Amino acid sequence: MGKVNDGVVARRRRLSELLTEARPSSVTRDGSEFTFDRGVIKMLGENLPRTIHPRLKLPVIFFFNSTVPDSCLLTDEVALEALQILGELSRFREFSGGKLWVGRAIVYAIMRKYPTAVQIMMT
Repeated sequence: MGKVNDGVVARRRRLSELLTEARPSSVTRDGSEFTFDRGVIKMLGENLPRTIHPRLKLPVIFFFNSTVPDSCLLTDEVALEALQILGELSRFREFSGGKLWVGRAIVYAIMRKYPTAVQIMMT
């Protein structure tokens, strides 16, 4: 799984930090530069309340495990709050034991809508 996850960001960045940068970026697990889509970062900044900006770390990471082939796991409660505000996930969804399972089709749709702001990590 190590090679599969090489492109995943090693250090997630706060939205508030990314909004101040002309070329927002981070580093992947293999040491490569990961550049965020500036338009997506700006759109998130405009559509999310300022109180979330310093708490939301990007990219949002969903975890995929082959034992649950139709869903991905989210463990970041601030990410859930942001996705609910954006209308991507229902406000009725709640964490159970620090986890929330989301259908893969929904995760892929979110990834297409917010490129570079969401990644999937294999576990």
